[in-house]
Amino acid sequence: MSRDHLLIVVDVGNTNTVCGVYEGDELVADFRLSTDVDRTADEYAALLLPLLAKVGIDPAKAIGVVICSVVPPLTPCFQQLSERYFHQQAFFVEPGVRTSLAIRYDNPTEVGADRIVNALAARELYGAPVIVVDFGTATTFDIVNADGDYAGGVISPGLVISAEALFSHASRLYQVDVRRPERLVGKNTGAAMQSGLYFGYVSLVDGILERLMKEIPNVQRVVATGGQAELIAGGSKFIQEVNQNLTLAGLKLIHELNR
Repeated sequence: MSRDHLLIVVDVGNTNTVCGVYEGDELVADFRLSTDVDRTADEYAALLLPLLAKVGIDPAKAIGVVICSVVPPLTPCFQQLSERYFHQQAFFVEPGVRTSLAIRYDNPTEVGADRIVNALAARELYGAPVIVVDFGTATTFDIVNADGDYAGGVISPGLVISAEALFSHASRLYQVDVRRPERLVGKNTGAAMQSGLYFGYVSLVDGILERLMKEIPNVQRVVATGGQAELIAGGSKFIQEVNQNLTLAGLKLIHELNR
């Protein structure tokens, strides 16, 4: 089925790049690609365009392309991708873009674009105050206060890079899948590592959230997003909702605020 008047939204992360397509208020498609700074615009297009074609999306029907990126070297690549294949000038979320979100940070330009986009989406979807936990290469905790302002956050190492550090620096330990084990006490090295990685990380997340909840009264929602969100939320006492499309929703809101 052919679709018209499409908004293309792209979240370029250190590990994955997520592309979404909105038709009006409906997210009609979303795709996850691995981020590679060595890929050209044509190579990204070679991956993305067949996926769009499978769901009946014509790139020529795009009315806008909105991008947030934490990988500066890829900015020219996605600008070229937007112009060459969607026939649109890409709109990047960067300092000076209207967000309706006051940034209460010592230096607002230091806040990653994805964190601002997530905070905006969470405020509009769930109210304020609200906490967003984004499980990416790093795990970030972002807070919107009772006034609806971005109040700051917490940054910790991500689950995957924490696991990779363990595998690479302990010579007698080997790589295991990061998943929730059946029991806490492992009966072999692999099971013991899985237990430590999973329950250790859940405890890290819940420990930070418990402290945040004491500092921020009447939190409306703790929402998780990102690659490991479902996994960790399943063991968390404080995460109330998982929304894997939170960043895409925020990019759509940015588009509406700036067009």
